[in-house]
Amino acid sequence: MTYLVPPAAQLLAFLVVAGLLTITPGADMALVMRHALGSGRRQAFCASLGIGLGCLMWGTASALGVAVLLAQSALAFTVLKYVGGAYLVYLGAQALRSAIRGQSTTKRSKDTKKEYSSRLAFGQGLFTNLLNPKVAVFYLTFLPQFVAPDRPVLPQSIFLATTHVLMGLAWLTLYARFLDRMAAVLLSNRIRRRIEAVTGAVLMALGVRLALAKH
Repeated sequence: MTYLVPPAAQLLAFLVVAGLLTITPGADMALVMRHALGSGRRQAFCASLGIGLGCLMWGTASALGVAVLLAQSALAFTVLKYVGGAYLVYLGAQALRSAIRGQSTTKRSKDTKKEYSSRLAFGQGLFTNLLNPKVAVFYLTFLPQFVAPDRPVLPQSIFLATTHVLMGLAWLTLYARFLDRMAAVLLSNRIRRRIEAVTGAVLMALGVRLALAKH
């Protein structure tokens, strides 16, 4: 079964690079922060699951060669990046509105629980990645660097993509747990609202950045 995974040296290099990329702040961490501070660890974990599934789908598409069609099509890339950018701006605007209205409180009210339902959080995490063509391009350019040409490419690519997703899920889960505990002990409602407002602004800025990204 060892021929289904990259050689040890390449795998180790992948783990190091993928680990550094995993902890690099971005839209995923901003979204998890919003849910962790807005409704709690459960919803943040569901958002993390959605993020992981989105990455796994793009990673699998890359391994199967489907994502190549997106990378080679200027129209498809442009449409997807505009939709993905608009979605991030929408999520950011929601966070800003929630912070301004004071809906994210330390009291986990029924309205807040409804707004930040587990399914909603999962869907937001999923579509944040599925609507981002840069994730597809990332897997297309990143994974092949660690694939051994003398071994089957498909199982190696899927193995690396799955490993990266599991690393991301573990990191985001720990991140959400830390934020949830910190919020419960240290953060007042006022500070929490300010952080959520900043998170919303970051999501909106990332959305604009994605929409302006070049193919």
